[in-house]
Amino acid sequence: MSLFSFLKDAGEKILDALTPDKAEANSAALTKHVQEALTGIDTSKIQVKVEGEKVIATGEAASQEEKEKILLALGNVAGVSGVDDQITVTGPVVVAAEFVEVKAGDTLSAISLRVYGNANQYQKIFEANKPMLKDVNKIYPGQKLRIPK
Repeated sequence: MSLFSFLKDAGEKILDALTPDKAEANSAALTKHVQEALTGIDTSKIQVKVEGEKVIATGEAASQEEKEKILLALGNVAGVSGVDDQITVTGPVVVAAEFVEVKAGDTLSAISLRVYGNANQYQKIFEANKPMLKDVNKIYPGQKLRIPK
């Protein structure tokens, strides 16, 4: 599959020290985080394993969109520098979305202008990143977002 890179110092702080003796607890914390962040998505077939700063995600997702949201929920966590995607999609395979990293001073409108040429399509980005995003004004530098085609 593939390795997705993330900014290690950005994101929610839910992990203990990233040491081998904390790997099991961190794996459980990330699993819980994904389940809570992605309400409405069946994450019961996803397994999460923390190895240092990297997360290995295995299992099955019902769609490409759900898989991408799971990967983003895992990677947008402080301390995680990469997610090794080993998740298979059981539903129809569609073209993967593009991903962007939020830069300092960015808004969803600014990102929309950059990727679509139209600032007014920010709602499309917001919807593609729900339920992880709960407010169009609450994004942070280093966060990765899905950009639907």
